[in-house]
Amino acid sequence: MILRKGLLLGGGAVLVAVLIVVLRPQDAPDHEPASAMVEVTVPELSGLAAEGRTAFDALCASCHGENAAGRQGIAPPLVHVIYEPGHHADGAFLLAATRGVRQHHWTFGDMPPVPEASPQDVAAITAYVRELQRANGIF
Repeated sequence: MILRKGLLLGGGAVLVAVLIVVLRPQDAPDHEPASAMVEVTVPELSGLAAEGRTAFDALCASCHGENAAGRQGIAPPLVHVIYEPGHHADGAFLLAATRGVRQHHWTFGDMPPVPEASPQDVAAITAYVRELQRANGIF
């Protein structure tokens, strides 16, 4: 009786697992990427900001979007008045990369640290973001 009950439970578990795999919704193969949250005008960049763009694209753009325009539902735009120098000083970028950031202005959740970003990377990224901000009327 115990053996029979075990076989029935085991067989039922296998059936449930198969049904989950077969009936689960499949991701659409041509799903749209998360859309940018703001339009960003990209100016001619200084040397340091151009280096920052390369570092940003490698380390930040997957969340904060191309040209720091944010990604809907993923992470905020950095070309936004909230991140103007008077509210978030340059040091805030280094702290964000080294320690992460607790959710406070947006509802995207906490930002994890980015340990791959060196202090030099962050300085260049900050220059890039600041030049984007100035070109888009954020001082």
